[in-house]
Amino acid sequence: MGAWELLLVGVVLLLGLCGVLVPGVPGSWLVWAGVMWWALEDPRPIAWWVLVGATTVLLLSRAVRWGLPPRRLAESGATPRMGVYAGTGAFLGFVLLPVLGAIPGFVGGIYLSERLRLGHAGAAKAATRTAMRSGGSSVLAELFACLLVTGAWVGVVFGG
Repeated sequence: MGAWELLLVGVVLLLGLCGVLVPGVPGSWLVWAGVMWWALEDPRPIAWWVLVGATTVLLLSRAVRWGLPPRRLAESGATPRMGVYAGTGAFLGFVLLPVLGAIPGFVGGIYLSERLRLGHAGAAKAATRTAMRSGGSSVLAELFACLLVTGAWVGVVFGG
């Protein structure tokens, strides 16, 4: 697979990660489709193992999300800016504190967004709890699974 094709797969994965944060966009399906495209083009067995792992992780994520409260983020006062902060925090946390850092990064991004919006620490904590109870945990589960899959893809592509 050439460099341009790998770049396009990376763009699809990035669009999928961003799509997780946007209601109505099938982000996890885009991530899975990007990995499948790469696996079909790359003849190495590790590509197929990454695809099998991605399928398993994304199906487990979907099962976990069924057990969590339904998404009612708009009713809780969640804004697109909050989604950007949460997604950026999760990504930075995933990179800085590998894998598990995505969870505190996501929650920290929501808190920072609310702290900037509301101005008070107590109000920001309450708004963060409300956002997480109103579907933020569901978004976090899907985003975490997509970050795991994307991280595995990046590791195999750049690590050999």
